[in-house]
Amino acid sequence: MLDINAIKELLPHRFPFLLVDRVIEIESGKRAVAIKNITTNDYYSQQEYFNGEYVMPGALQVEAMAQVSAFVVMDLIEDKTQIPLFASIEKARFRKPALPGDQLRIEVILKRFKAKMGKFKATTYIGDEIASEAEITCMLVKMKQ
Repeated sequence: MLDINAIKELLPHRFPFLLVDRVIEIESGKRAVAIKNITTNDYYSQQEYFNGEYVMPGALQVEAMAQVSAFVVMDLIEDKTQIPLFASIEKARFRKPALPGDQLRIEVILKRFKAKMGKFKATTYIGDEIASEAEITCMLVKMKQ
């Protein structure tokens, strides 16, 4: 649905912190599904983290969830100079390491959106297995022109 060029038009993040490669589903105001391909070229793959393996750190998985949440609420934002940015995390669980060669599927569901705050349930998958999950809160922030 959205390739990397369309993603870069909507998100302010850039390499090395843009953690979404493709958005494959958007149900405006409800949910979004995106893909992050884990590779040895990712900057965080330069250090061993997990039993001698290169792995995408859990904190970056949560940041990827927050980036995908923006696609859920983009159409709900009246002031287009604002973008939802990561504000808090709750109930984070990391169940499976994301290793080079894995494709991380990021699914984000909107739980509620009021004023300048949105609450989301986010889950990442590798194949059919849950890799991580969290509840995240994002707040609308005016971007500099």
